[in-house]
Amino acid sequence: MSDSRQCPAVLIAAPASGQGKTTVTAALARLHRNLGRKVRVFKCGPDFLDPMILERASGAPVYQLDLWMIGAEESRRLLWEAAGEADLILIEGVMGLFDGTPSSADLARHFGVPVLAVIDGTAMAQTFGALALGLARYQPDLPFAGVLANRVGSLRHAQLLEGSLTEGLRWYGGLSRERGIELPSRHLGLVQASELNDLDARLDAAAEALGASCDAALPPPVGFARPEPLNVTTPLAGVRIGVAHDEAFAFTYGANLDLLRSLGAQLEFFSPLHDRELPDVDSLYLPGGYPELHHQALAANAPMLEAIRGHHAEGKPLLAECGGMLYLLDALTDVAGVRAPLAGLLPGEATMQKRLAALALQAVELPEGTLRGHTYHHSLTSTELQPIARGLSPNGGRGNEAVYRLGRLTASYVHFYFPSNPDAAAALLRP
Repeated sequence: MSDSRQCPAVLIAAPASGQGKTTVTAALARLHRNLGRKVRVFKCGPDFLDPMILERASGAPVYQLDLWMIGAEESRRLLWEAAGEADLILIEGVMGLFDGTPSSADLARHFGVPVLAVIDGTAMAQTFGALALGLARYQPDLPFAGVLANRVGSLRHAQLLEGSLTEGLRWYGGLSRERGIELPSRHLGLVQASELNDLDARLDAAAEALGASCDAALPPPVGFARPEPLNVTTPLAGVRIGVAHDEAFAFTYGANLDLLRSLGAQLEFFSPLHDRELPDVDSLYLPGGYPELHHQALAANAPMLEAIRGHHAEGKPLLAECGGMLYLLDALTDVAGVRAPLAGLLPGEATMQKRLAALALQAVELPEGTLRGHTYHHSLTSTELQPIARGLSPNGGRGNEAVYRLGRLTASYVHFYFPSNPDAAAALLRP
């Protein structure tokens, strides 16, 4: 086997959050897909909402890359596999290009993927060039592809922005600020792809607008080294795991589900909102999502609440993350003050806040082993339960999230990344 696979690739980054990285990445993915190319997109760092949009844009699964939560070797494996099937790899960065530890720039440098900088051109002319030059030269060893302007007002505006570039920086085009292109958002980020009835029209419009302003040629190929072979075991052979998945619970990493299957588990998806009973399963996995937008409907589905209580009473494993944990509390109150009683398996209540309550990477040392993940929520929870563990952030971010346990029920605000410790993940869900 070759020690390297070649595939054109860029990492789409920006000076800060809110510059439109996801819109631009989605437009690029749809543009090249519409040209008949196979596009694989990755998201740098923890995120559930952006990948939903990027999957629709590219027509292929979107996975996370991160040097800490996912790890360098697992990230290498994902890139290697993608390079074997794709004509183009796009990686959407996180926050600002150099923000965080590890940053998007760290990932780009580690894998030799050149950075395509997205800069919001609103109310800007020649200063665009100064900002672009700073991003390109701030770290001399950072591979840099060029610059793309977002929210461009007119053809003349685009010409001013392009003309401001110096030192041979490549112009990748400009994306208009038309309303039909921008992607709507809410308190945790973008609106879920399933909620946007006109998403494909938006993506096609963005791709067309971008294609009209730039050359759609592929960037230069990048070499991706072959990873170490995986040691495959099947500690979950024959285990049936029920996975909550609907409008209220959709924050699942594709890599988590892939891992459970590779460990031998059979996944059964169900809806706490719409189903009246659980599938015939040995274990339950309740991921995060937007239960606060559906808490009255969840409360009204009494048969499902009783079925989940029954599952727990039988001593079967149940893992609940963030929104999944809120569902198991006595009650949840939304930002408008509307309270809904829920499963009552965990004593305590949660209240939604208008401001962010916690955002941080997390490493949690559980009895089963240490799992990595992240926390991101707008609710505050009060409970008399004593945690069995607390998360620790590698970069000092807010969090130190509590992990609670009652029998085989494990619940926390932390969204775990199962491949960070497959044995620990299997132990949480194994009967």
